[in-house]
Amino acid sequence: MSAFEAAGGRDEFNRFRPDRDARERFYAEPLPTRDQVSKRIVVGYGFWIYLLSDIILFSAFFATYAVLADATAGGPSGRDLFDLHKVAIETACLLLSSFTCGLASIGARSGRGSWFYGAMTATCLLGAAFLFIEINEFRSMIAQDAGPTCSAFLSSFFALVGLHGLHVTVGLLWLLTMMAQVFAKGYRADILRRVLCFGLFWHTLDIIWVGIFTMVYLIGVAQ
Repeated sequence: MSAFEAAGGRDEFNRFRPDRDARERFYAEPLPTRDQVSKRIVVGYGFWIYLLSDIILFSAFFATYAVLADATAGGPSGRDLFDLHKVAIETACLLLSSFTCGLASIGARSGRGSWFYGAMTATCLLGAAFLFIEINEFRSMIAQDAGPTCSAFLSSFFALVGLHGLHVTVGLLWLLTMMAQVFAKGYRADILRRVLCFGLFWHTLDIIWVGIFTMVYLIGVAQ
């Protein structure tokens, strides 16, 4: 083998050899303790259990509404009460807030304060707009003597949609709390886990709303 080939072989070896400094940095980083790993696992599993229990709760309310949807007691039905134009705007606000919530999670993971706070602010405003439209819808229905006590249909409607609205309200309070915690404590590992949990909660509410929009409003107007 010539000296040129030998040098070429060494170059190939050096090119594919792992970076020694990077390897040393990797092994120099302290490993998480057993308590830290256990806490992270417990928090993760616990929050998923909460989300599943919440989905079961909504499933019961969906089933109740499906059974009572035709029990109008001679009063107004969904076709008489629902305004799909306003509901479409309401839906667009909530779905867009899911996108901005995802941007906030990316900003938090990358440590970009302007990205995180801007996206969280947009999420808060869109969620507040959603609640504003929903509350106005409730007030308009009650003004038309179509309150939750008028029929079984309206009782189940106010219960299902109101439960979702209550969750959105709690989500907005949680959002403001997370912004305050990031401002006070920075992007610590435990804070990032809470941001992730909030994102999962908010996206779950969006998925549930898609079910409400389809089952309650679209099918209710078509009947």
